[in-house]
Amino acid sequence: FPFPYTPYRIQEQFMEALYGALEAGRVGIFESPTGTGKSLSLICGALSWLRDWEEKRRQEEAQLLALGAGGQDALSPQQARPGSADTAGQPDWVTAFVQKKEERDMVDRLKEEQIRRKKREDRLEKIRHNVQLKYAAKRKRCEEDEAKRLLQLSKEALSQGAGEDALDQLDHNEEELILAEYESDDEKKVASGLEEDDDDDLEEEHVTKIYYCSRTHSQLSQFVHEVQKSPFGKDTRLVSLGSRQNLCVNEEVRRLGALQLINDRCMEMQKNKHEKKSNEENEGKKRRVSHTVCPFYSFEQMQFLRDEVLVEVKDIEQLVSLGRETKACPYYGSRFAIPAAQLVVLPYQMLLHEPTRNAAGIKLKDQVVIIDEAHNLIDTITCIHSAEVSGSQLCCAHSQLSQYMERYRKRLKAKNLMYIKQILYLLEQFVAVLGGNVNQNPGCQAVSQTGTVLKSINDFLFQSQIDNINLFKVQRYCEKSLISRKLFGFMERYGGPPSAVKTNKENEKLAGLQDFLLTLQQGSEKEGTPQSPPVEAEHEQLRTASPLMQIEGFLSALTNANQDGRVILNRQGTVGQSSLKFLLLNPAVHFAKVVEECRAVIIAGGTMQPVADFREQLLCCAGVDPARIVEFSCGHVIPPENILPIILCSGPSNQQLEFTYQTRDLPQMMDETGRILCNLCNVIPGGVVCFFPSYEYEKQVYGHWEKIGLLSRLAAKKKIFQEPKKANQVEQVLVEYAKCIKRCSQTGGQMTGALLLSVVGGKMSEGINFSDDLGRCVIMVGMPYPNIRSPELQEKMTWLDKTMPRAGGQAPSRVLIENLCMKAVNQSIGRAIRHQKDFASILLLDHRYARPAIFNKLPQWIRERTQVKPAFGSAFAELRKFHRGKLDAL
Repeated sequence: FPFPYTPYRIQEQFMEALYGALEAGRVGIFESPTGTGKSLSLICGALSWLRDWEEKRRQEEAQLLALGAGGQDALSPQQARPGSADTAGQPDWVTAFVQKKEERDMVDRLKEEQIRRKKREDRLEKIRHNVQLKYAAKRKRCEEDEAKRLLQLSKEALSQGAGEDALDQLDHNEEELILAEYESDDEKKVASGLEEDDDDDLEEEHVTKIYYCSRTHSQLSQFVHEVQKSPFGKDTRLVSLGSRQNLCVNEEVRRLGALQLINDRCMEMQKNKHEKKSNEENEGKKRRVSHTVCPFYSFEQMQFLRDEVLVEVKDIEQLVSLGRETKACPYYGSRFAIPAAQLVVLPYQMLLHEPTRNAAGIKLKDQVVIIDEAHNLIDTITCIHSAEVSGSQLCCAHSQLSQYMERYRKRLKAKNLMYIKQILYLLEQFVAVLGGNVNQNPGCQAVSQTGTVLKSINDFLFQSQIDNINLFKVQRYCEKSLISRKLFGFMERYGGPPSAVKTNKENEKLAGLQDFLLTLQQGSEKEGTPQSPPVEAEHEQLRTASPLMQIEGFLSALTNANQDGRVILNRQGTVGQSSLKFLLLNPAVHFAKVVEECRAVIIAGGTMQPVADFREQLLCCAGVDPARIVEFSCGHVIPPENILPIILCSGPSNQQLEFTYQTRDLPQMMDETGRILCNLCNVIPGGVVCFFPSYEYEKQVYGHWEKIGLLSRLAAKKKIFQEPKKANQVEQVLVEYAKCIKRCSQTGGQMTGALLLSVVGGKMSEGINFSDDLGRCVIMVGMPYPNIRSPELQEKMTWLDKTMPRAGGQAPSRVLIENLCMKAVNQSIGRAIRHQKDFASILLLDHRYARPAIFNKLPQWIRERTQVKPAFGSAFAELRKFHRGKLDAL
């Protein structure tokens, strides 16, 4: 395998196993601890396979073409045998003719493909070496810009002095808010061919490729940089895909902020482009409508961008700046590059959500998919396909839509009115189910029966009396008519903050809306982007105040199969605070398509233990043959003596450590935890990271230590930091924490470093590295079991017990709880060791970790080196010896 440096033995094993899985078309679960160069192993293993596969294909094609040229009329031995009749009873000359025709067709098809491929390679080669081409394209753009500017100036000159024209213009803007005449898909079959004519010449064969997806934008960028540095960086055709939010270069659209609004605005501008032609022909007969078309959506420029992308590996940032420079849309330009690409890098959502996948033009048939950072894959699929709407959003949407219908009633066609009335009826029924009335302020309506109720989809549809409405049709209408976009435009115009409203007759009608917008604003403040300054935040909330978008997601979720999901009616104090949530129980239904269509699927991560979840809940439920599943787990590159994991069963005063919901709040338990930390901070240099099961418990323990004076004893040795709840403060805390450790190591003295109190599943337990001095010891207080009282979790447990077989004598629900707990533990404790020369101790405080069922769910490289210590004395001695030895070695 080509590699930028001499690979570790485990990297070679990883690449060999990966190559084997891709060659045999398997579904692989691959585990390689962070710090072992997993990304590079994935790149070099997968691209080596792809290169060999392409070479093999080329040789096969050459053979076939040679045969085709030489022996057009030669019959195969079976055809030449006299008197043989086909199984279907056809004479053999018919069979021979059919087979020959198939062979001829195949040869012709191969020839065409070769010509197309040759054209593409020549084009890319030309771009690679021909700088003049780029200049020509640039000059052409400048000429077009200049022409546009002059045209604009002459238009302005003409319109001056035409006062009534200016008034007319205002009217045009409002025309955009009116829904176009709606035809359902059935009536539109003939017309649909029109739009696709434009991109016929862009239709290209999809070459065999690898789709690589990860969770965050930064992880994908990191991966692309790894590809650039790898031996494959120069000659791999790689495309980075992202959302419009990341890739749009049209400032007017970007300013909308919210993803859904950006998507809708973009779609509308394209629709305008397609409608423009027909409108120009009917200019005289029809009313004139001012339609904005996106200046970056130009096929010529996007084709140029596509070729540029394929010539050289680029990450999202480079793609965006190229789009700005070439005046071409990176979002669509990158999509045009998919067919010819060898490696497509994209976020989870794009691959796992079928409608998004289809919209992006991603074809999975016979392709390879690698899902990295997949430890949360099941939760991710569940989240992508779940949806929640609050009572205030429902009431607000109803109010907005009623006002919209009233204002434009005379202008809307019958079909539009029919669908709007259906949506209004749905909203009324949803609010009624929550125990409220859409015509009253949701913030003032108290709910009589509070609590949470779970219903199957069918029961929910019956109870809300909407089982007679075809939700598929309503959903399609929302998509095609862009009604939420029109409604948002309408609200921007008439639903501004109270100060901006001129109280004319028209706006008096709309005044009631302000109440709803304000209640919505208070609701969205909780999730609002904390980074933005207050003024901007307020603006943002009015921006995202198009609740219908959220509701469309919920309607779409209700079209899932009855057995695969539940609707949660969550009734709180007022109707506004209550909510309806769709919960997906069976993620396998959405993953099945991926596994069925792909040649091979690789699920990879740093800590994939416990693996049983993926095998049973995801793969077996999706109908994967167990023989097709392959598992690979490799050790760590660090030497065994660089890690000391200890399970501690009791504390310094022989108090047994068991942090269950019943015992963890006892003062003696919190005292014992404090004593353990005090002792450890005396002997461990640098940074100590201590994980608690929840924010509440961490706060409680901190308060208790403060009261009994233990905190000041701790603070004498280590400066204490707490994980913030707000995401935008994490960076600041980490910087201060790192500075403090660095200062202490340089100055020496009483203070030896810092202690960071964190929370499992919080901001610090994933994606943040405590390498070297930042994390010399990781402590896990208790076992972070999920909240078993949560109705969602209870429903999932019931569903698993009904649908899954018992594993090793344990109920599937029990296994789920343990697996969720251990996945969280493994993620957190894996933070400390980040590279080959790093070292750290890991302390698990709870005797339950020593139970075989739990112990076996630790990652193999930690499990092999773990010691179980019944008493604190011997554990403390081991830790002191370990850290002293490491200090002396340094």
